[in-house]
Amino acid sequence: MPEFFKKPTLSNHIWVIYTLSFVLLGLLWYFQWILGLIMTLLLFASLYNSIKSEKHLLNETEEYISTLSHRVKKVGEEALLEMPIGIVLYGEDYGIEWTNPYMNQFADETFVGKSIEALSSDLISTIKDGKNEAWLSLDGYDFQTSIKREERLLYLFDRTKQTEIQNLYHNEQTVLGIIFLDNYEEITQAMDDTAKSTINSRVTTILNEWSTDFGIYLKRISQERFLAIFNQQILTQLEKSKFEILDEVRELISDKNVPLTLSIGIGLGGQSLPTLGELAQSSVDLALGRGGDQVVIKDESGKVRFYGGKTNPMEKRTRVRARVISHALKELVNDSDQVLIMGHKAPDMDSLGAAIGILKVAEANGVDGHIVIDSEDIDTGVQRLVEEIQEHEGLWSSFIERDYALDIVTKNTLIVVVDTHKPSLVMEEKLLNKTDRIVVIDHHRRGEEFIKNAILVYMEPYASSTAELVTELLEYQPKKLKLSMLESTALLAGIIVDTKSFTLRTGSRTFDAASYLRSRGADTVLVQKFMKEDLDIYVRRSHLIESTQLYRQGIAISKGEPGQSFNPVIIAQAADTLLTMSGIVASFVISERKDGRIGISARSLGDINVQIIMEKMNGGGHLTNAATQLEDTTIDEANHQLKEIIDEYFEGGDSE
Repeated sequence: MPEFFKKPTLSNHIWVIYTLSFVLLGLLWYFQWILGLIMTLLLFASLYNSIKSEKHLLNETEEYISTLSHRVKKVGEEALLEMPIGIVLYGEDYGIEWTNPYMNQFADETFVGKSIEALSSDLISTIKDGKNEAWLSLDGYDFQTSIKREERLLYLFDRTKQTEIQNLYHNEQTVLGIIFLDNYEEITQAMDDTAKSTINSRVTTILNEWSTDFGIYLKRISQERFLAIFNQQILTQLEKSKFEILDEVRELISDKNVPLTLSIGIGLGGQSLPTLGELAQSSVDLALGRGGDQVVIKDESGKVRFYGGKTNPMEKRTRVRARVISHALKELVNDSDQVLIMGHKAPDMDSLGAAIGILKVAEANGVDGHIVIDSEDIDTGVQRLVEEIQEHEGLWSSFIERDYALDIVTKNTLIVVVDTHKPSLVMEEKLLNKTDRIVVIDHHRRGEEFIKNAILVYMEPYASSTAELVTELLEYQPKKLKLSMLESTALLAGIIVDTKSFTLRTGSRTFDAASYLRSRGADTVLVQKFMKEDLDIYVRRSHLIESTQLYRQGIAISKGEPGQSFNPVIIAQAADTLLTMSGIVASFVISERKDGRIGISARSLGDINVQIIMEKMNGGGHLTNAATQLEDTTIDEANHQLKEIIDEYFEGGDSE
């Protein structure tokens, strides 16, 4: 069929009708010429009228299309120039070539000719990273920016109202806090009612004034605990103030020589009140596990922030707790087929001595025990102790390599981790996944990273060393327990090294433990032999100290030379040595390690909390003794980062 008949248009239909009409006219002319003449005249008149009408319609259509095109073009121009969105064209050099008039209200003169960094300092890097979207702020407005890299075009959509609503929702979210009075029971148990009432009244007054100032609902739920309810906006204000309430309580009570402090656990971000309560309780437990006198904030994602922790924790361990833990450990040992003990990587005197102590616990209860070590990861600081142990076949036979430990571990094996609570630092992390029977014994302040699902945790940041804790546990084990001279000496060496010969972090219980070990034959002369160092190590440490510079008042920072690596023990010893110098209250030693990372050892006399500073660099430790290891950085970069954190520490009120 011809295309003409397949897809007729309006005009085609008319011409078909007229063609048929002409055929009929032909017939009329043939049979009735008069009628044919009349019909022919009528047909031509109709044809003329149709052509005229169609031409008029065509002209109207063309005029309408022309008008519509003009309107569309005008709307496009107005949209480009007058719509309330920003449009920016930039060149290959990221210079702004054109902006629509909407952007002029955010510039003093014009953005044209300036770099797009005038909009946001991160915009060029965002474009180079291949991202299609960015957020930026201009003159108090928040913009969601759509990036068209091929066209070198930016669209800026005003999202200020949306941001304000989001911030309002965020600020009104409920936050729960639990406030715990540290050492309250120990302090008040020997007081009369009048003195106890006075302390209660003064602390309650301070807390009530604090809660009123910030708009917090505060309710005392027990002698030692308060419940605080507030919102995210108030929490932000508290963080800006660095939780000065900690200092107020500490300073007020210290006037009466009563070391009462606060531990505050805060939970936020939970979708339900029970979740917030669990987060708050977990936070206050973490604060107490780190020694108290601090604030721990934890959100639903598990992220943790710390404030405070400036003071040395007061010793509050009791013989009752040590006896209960010792009895629980005995039961766990007796229910196990064997005991595997491991400390941290590159073990020190405290780690090795504590491990030997737990080995004696296993032996006293008739259960096989083994200490897991890596013979290729023995620091020079404990080399002499290891050599002495190797001369005693009975003791050395209990030491096994990591691979062998993985072969013999069973579901019923008890794993005891000493002198660390971080899974990434243990001698063999894979062992933690082989059994659910795990015990953690440590004296460090608890960090965010922690061994999960331990069935017994004995963490006392008030203790001088893990060796001290283990020594107390030994006192409550079966009477048949016999410590040899070397075993007692190893435990005593751990205490002496960690206390710097009983000068730091030493409490009355420390001397009790040392006295017990001395009565079991510990040899102090042998301890000094273990602690001796080689002349080469002394020279290398002196070379490291040689580069020391003073930063701020009383802070010494020493940097090793790039390309020259030092043993972690030497780095730590250099920090210890610097602290003995006149006028030095804190020391930091930065150096490359043999494993390629940058190590920092930090020491202080107690006025500066080096643990807080090292935690900012993903490390940890104690108030007076901390360290960290950094990857993918240089000594100079680590030094710059350290100085910024020290500045923040002091400028932030010395509380974070």
